[in-house]
Amino acid sequence: MRLGIFAKTFSGNDPLTVLSAVKAAGYPTAQFNMACAGLPAMPDEIPAETIEAIRQAVAATGVELVALSGTYNMIHPDVAVRDEGMRRLGVMLDAARQLGIPLVTLCTGTRDPVDQWAHHPDNATPEAWADMLTEMTKAVDLAEAAGVDLGIEPEQANVVTSAEDGRRLVEAIGSGRIRFVLDPANLFEIADRDAARSIVAQAVELLAGRIAMAHAKDRNLDGSFASAGTGVVDFKDFLARLKTTGFDGPVVTHGLTADEAPGVARFLSGVLHS
Repeated sequence: MRLGIFAKTFSGNDPLTVLSAVKAAGYPTAQFNMACAGLPAMPDEIPAETIEAIRQAVAATGVELVALSGTYNMIHPDVAVRDEGMRRLGVMLDAARQLGIPLVTLCTGTRDPVDQWAHHPDNATPEAWADMLTEMTKAVDLAEAAGVDLGIEPEQANVVTSAEDGRRLVEAIGSGRIRFVLDPANLFEIADRDAARSIVAQAVELLAGRIAMAHAKDRNLDGSFASAGTGVVDFKDFLARLKTTGFDGPVVTHGLTADEAPGVARFLSGVLHS
């Protein structure tokens, strides 16, 4: 397994500046965001010179880009917003193809019209699930054309909230391009260490063979998010269970400050090599 971090953890809109900070903090890989290249996270287009600047920054720092953020609200109540997001997803998948990035991460969406990470009661309706499947089918077609996988993360505020939902999605569409990003802290809201361990273990078992990347974020007992190693998630158990499934991909941390990054790198490296 390879240790990584969200590149956006570090300030800057120049790829070399950002990836140099990633390397200095102790991370050999990163999940990239186009904001780190001075563009919107989901831009209308990506100039050729931006692609080249990212490519040169990777070569200069040796930081491997293991994923590219391509999140938008896949079930926004306004169909025109969904259509624009899908078009921009195509831009991101093409950028990933050019840069040799194997995974573009998605957001399965919410009916909340403002915040794609906010829960909405209509997310649990059959209509919301059907809309998500329609959008995901289109996304899979784009991914196939680009030769890039899609990373879907079970998230409490979105349509795919659990590993069970993830299996249901795979059964509905079946494409090998559908992969999962497993963040243990997004599988529950409030739990103690024992309950959290059980929930995470079940998710690893259900999604085994489809997990492309692990995220490393934590939760406090009150449900608030925390940096990895400071909350209720048992990372030693989580990573050991991933290993038993044959997972050998990136473990990418986020939800932390740039100042916290070196300490979290030391913690996760210790767990990975224990």
